[in-house]
Amino acid sequence: MTGSRETSRGHRPAPEPPEAVPEPPEAVPEPPGAVPPPEPGAGGLLRPHVPAFVAVVVSQVIGAVAGLAPLLAVVEVGRVLLSPGPVDAGRVRVAVLAGVAGLFVRLLLTGASSGLGHVLDGRVQLSLRRRLADRLGRVPLGWLSTRRTGELAKVVGEDVSAVHPFIAHAPGDLAAAFVVPAVSLVYLLTVDWRLTLITLIPVALALAMVPLMMRPARLREQEEFDAAMGRIASSVVEFVQGIAVVKAFGGAGRAHQAFLRAADDFAGTFGRWARGMSLVAAGMQVALSPPFVLLVVLAGGAALITGGGLAPADLLPFLLLGLGLTAPVAALGHGFDDLQAARRAVGRIKDVLAVPPLPEPVRPVVPRGHRIELRDVRFGYDDGREVLRGIDLELEPGTVTAVVGPSGGGKSTLVRLLPRFFDPTHGSVVLGGVDLREIGSRELYRRVSFVFQDVRLLRASVADNIALGVPDAGREEIVRAARLAHIHDRVLELPRGYDTVIGEDTGLSGGEAQRISIARALLAATPVLVLDEATAFADPQTEQAVRRALATLEGERTILVIAHRLETVIDADIVAVLENGTIVERGRPADLLARDGRFAAFWRSHRSALTDETEAHAAVPQGERSR
Repeated sequence: MTGSRETSRGHRPAPEPPEAVPEPPEAVPEPPGAVPPPEPGAGGLLRPHVPAFVAVVVSQVIGAVAGLAPLLAVVEVGRVLLSPGPVDAGRVRVAVLAGVAGLFVRLLLTGASSGLGHVLDGRVQLSLRRRLADRLGRVPLGWLSTRRTGELAKVVGEDVSAVHPFIAHAPGDLAAAFVVPAVSLVYLLTVDWRLTLITLIPVALALAMVPLMMRPARLREQEEFDAAMGRIASSVVEFVQGIAVVKAFGGAGRAHQAFLRAADDFAGTFGRWARGMSLVAAGMQVALSPPFVLLVVLAGGAALITGGGLAPADLLPFLLLGLGLTAPVAALGHGFDDLQAARRAVGRIKDVLAVPPLPEPVRPVVPRGHRIELRDVRFGYDDGREVLRGIDLELEPGTVTAVVGPSGGGKSTLVRLLPRFFDPTHGSVVLGGVDLREIGSRELYRRVSFVFQDVRLLRASVADNIALGVPDAGREEIVRAARLAHIHDRVLELPRGYDTVIGEDTGLSGGEAQRISIARALLAATPVLVLDEATAFADPQTEQAVRRALATLEGERTILVIAHRLETVIDADIVAVLENGTIVERGRPADLLARDGRFAAFWRSHRSALTDETEAHAAVPQGERSR
């Protein structure tokens, strides 16, 4: 695959600056990869909205307190009507007007609080999603590659939405739930302190049951319940996803029994949890129920009235306001789950926001040329295990370097250092005489493109996916790249051709997605190309066509490829054998074969496997092959 070849973009090679951009002499020296200060967490995102947040809470509280006015008006009218002598119409009129005014203020402020709370919630969610999008756009690509798409989508989507109750409802509702009973309690104490204490008996009974729900045994039962829920969910997924396989191998009965065991285990755990919680939960519900509260107030009020210690008219405010004294306990119970969910969601959001962004150079340097050097490169993941140990490798422009070796030897990690998915823990990766950490990310990705086995396409048109690196590319250039990648004919079969939206109008197989990604690399025609199993899903004919297309990229381009197929290896200029994180052999394929070392053993092993596969295929009758 060597020799002088044209680029895939109509002879438009990437521009090469004549020299590196020097650092200004007057500038204060900075490390090449200066890390910006950490972004504020979710709490910091709420800080600009504190005034609106306070307005929501204050409006809700004032509106809730104003809502007591109609009840107090009824109390006052009742007292007037129950008083001996003629009815004071003026007092009745004032009480009614005060009740109507309080109701109007409640409606006005509660509506304003709700509207402002939802507007604030929308702004906070927008801020969170913008900040998450900004952070995800600047984190190392290696961090993104180790995260599931669904996991990050849940943080940006569901977890941000889970903050809604915390912003729009909980603060105002909880504040009102505590302030209104407090005002009511003060008012009732001025009427009769003895009946006030009697009215608080249901609240005291409910609070006395809370420790019963928080005992270690109950917490263990809750943990067992959650674990059983997880086991039955996993068994359902495994049973459904693997049903075809287990049935094909006669294991449907065993799989079904495994699911039934998980279901029985869940039923038993749920029964123990329910029995432990039901009595306490039922007791709390009875203690806080309106009938029980009214019964306690009536019994206590009747005893005081018959004993001459309370006027009959003074019982009325306790009957009307006493029910509200249980609101704080009920509000805590109802809002606890939403607040806990919001707390967990905020924690996951803060975890993403806390991921350090890819360090960007303070004064970026533009590389000269595209020769690549790996100098004493070492790298290890977070678990402390060192994957690469002392890698020294030179990749000359116009050459193809193939990396071979056993699985787990560090090949994928090595090729991911070139597009800077990770930074080496020791040593350096140099492009055009400049450490990658001194090159700005925009400049780096103008010069380095990559095609990996795990291809992820955008939810956009086929044309937009191909032209991702060259947004101004014309349709003719896009079609030409697709032809070279052997995907043009398949694109024409799609519902809207090159305007078909991937993931919306249609889906693509793994091999088709890889060829879209290869077409993208062909169109971008960057000076450096990194290939990791770029044709893993392709059939031999398609792979051969794609290999010919990739050959058009060479010329003065630097190509690094993980090679498993012999055709790719034999066409390479340099082969590096990687084992256990170190390069044990390197050189031209013919020279390495003559040396009869590790590469020669690799070659013989793959030749033998290829021969066995060919013979096995030839042994299958023609009629069976076509099925």
